[in-house]
Amino acid sequence: MWTAVITIAGIALIAGIGLSFAARRLPSNDGDLVERVNDLLPQTQCAQCGYPGCRPFAAAVVDGTAAINLCLPGGEETVRRLADLLGREFVAIADPGELSVAVIDESSCIGCTHCISACPVDAIVGAHRLMHTVIESECTGCELCVAPCPVDCISMRPLG
Repeated sequence: MWTAVITIAGIALIAGIGLSFAARRLPSNDGDLVERVNDLLPQTQCAQCGYPGCRPFAAAVVDGTAAINLCLPGGEETVRRLADLLGREFVAIADPGELSVAVIDESSCIGCTHCISACPVDAIVGAHRLMHTVIESECTGCELCVAPCPVDCISMRPLG
């Protein structure tokens, strides 16, 4: 009986050491790299990069179908971190064109909170049935708040 227990324990120990060695020596799979890239992104889910969220963008960066410089909310620092992680050359942030910011016509706002729910960066403040306003310094210009507004009181204004 003890011989069987010792034999199984020895096999388990050898297998554990072998797996530990393999985990250190074998390259990690793309899923781990996608998660590491995703962790570097700002998680605004704004879709300004052309992908529906940060995770799909991370997957596209890892498989090479997306450039690393498309994340506008992340800015130059995110591009630098992505370049370092992936061993790629730093490329300046993609030209976003004219940057914009959401503006709420407070006299028309009915306080429905639909825009607050849609904002990925919590740049809109207000309370139910009271007017809302946009914190301009927090707004990424993603326009995700415009469509949910039932009274069309949100517009985009050029920043600057």
